[in-house]
Amino acid sequence: MSRKFAAFVATGVALAVVVGSLLVLALGHQRQPEPTAATTKASTSPTTPSPTPTDTPTLNAPPSTPRKPAPDPTAAFATGNKKVLFFSFDDGPDPFWTPKVLQVLAKYGAHATFFELGAMQTAHPGLREQVLAAGNTIGSHSITHPQLTAITPARRHHEIFDGPQSTCFRPPYGASNPKVRADIKAAGMVQVLWDVDPRDWARPGTNAIVHNIMTHAHNHNIILMHDGGGNRAQTVAALDKVLPLLKAQGYSFPAMDC
Repeated sequence: MSRKFAAFVATGVALAVVVGSLLVLALGHQRQPEPTAATTKASTSPTTPSPTPTDTPTLNAPPSTPRKPAPDPTAAFATGNKKVLFFSFDDGPDPFWTPKVLQVLAKYGAHATFFELGAMQTAHPGLREQVLAAGNTIGSHSITHPQLTAITPARRHHEIFDGPQSTCFRPPYGASNPKVRADIKAAGMVQVLWDVDPRDWARPGTNAIVHNIMTHAHNHNIILMHDGGGNRAQTVAALDKVLPLLKAQGYSFPAMDC
């Protein structure tokens, strides 16, 4: 009897182990971790988001296949001894400040690249054409200025693929990562950041903006400024001071190839 009882107990234990293992596996499949919903976080990066309409416009239909990668927008100016600086303006187009920036650029025979928001283009039709007619170029700055590293993949795709038409893309706040760069490339654009940030977004004073640019700008640098996102009186005044100073040093100011 003792042997039969021992065999019975051993068989019961084995069955219990098997049943327990099956239950653990089943529960494991049922409780796979769900992805946490991404939220937009405050950034310490300089660019200030522009006020935009509530609706999210769709400017371009997202392609079903990746687009052809864009070339380096400054490559054409990299050869030779010519001194060039690339001015760029973010967060527009703004119906008040963008025309003022255009006036100053024209005054000194300068051109720039305007990284525009899709929502601002929709809210202020006609300004895009005004920028282009003056010999400038337009880059995309997304639709509504989110931090692309902190939103869902679907929204990130929408902000990049459906924003202003261009071959250049500047991520809001300069926030980027491999996924953001992959989407930019798949959309047929190249990521364009900057070399010099004179912090005009913070309105430190006209002279402070001028001093920052004159101190830090070197040949072939991209300079970050803003024609939207708030009062840009200091930006316009600083641009009017810095362009003749740089021009006297032999610099020219072409628009990037976007």
